[in-house]
Amino acid sequence: MHLEHMTLIVHDYDEAIRFFVDALGFELVEDSPSTTNDGRPKRWVVVRPPGAATGLLLARADGDRQQSVVGAQYAGRVGLFLRVDDFEAARQRMLDRGVEFVTEPRDEPYGRFAVFVDVAGNRWDLLGHAGDLARRR
Repeated sequence: MHLEHMTLIVHDYDEAIRFFVDALGFELVEDSPSTTNDGRPKRWVVVRPPGAATGLLLARADGDRQQSVVGAQYAGRVGLFLRVDDFEAARQRMLDRGVEFVTEPRDEPYGRFAVFVDVAGNRWDLLGHAGDLARRR
């Protein structure tokens, strides 16, 4: 058993795809035409980190209620956690592509981390492995 997808509400499909694929290095798994429950056109867009089983379903906000939660799906808290093998390389790649970090890197017993925001404004932790600490020392 595993989670297949998690939905992330965004303002624009193409802007979100560019962010996740170009800035974070995710794979575009699917981008297919679809329809809403009441028959209006939409897209089924899924991205995921390379080799991951769980994808993010990028859902364009539909209506005022959904628009109001874009970037606030986790009420201002970190709601998503991206674990990487090489923290410093991943962070630098993201910085080079314009990703905004809202904290400086910090070391904790579980590894090195820094908080960044996605294209919609949601907060994420970029996480390195605890072994990264020993390699840096």
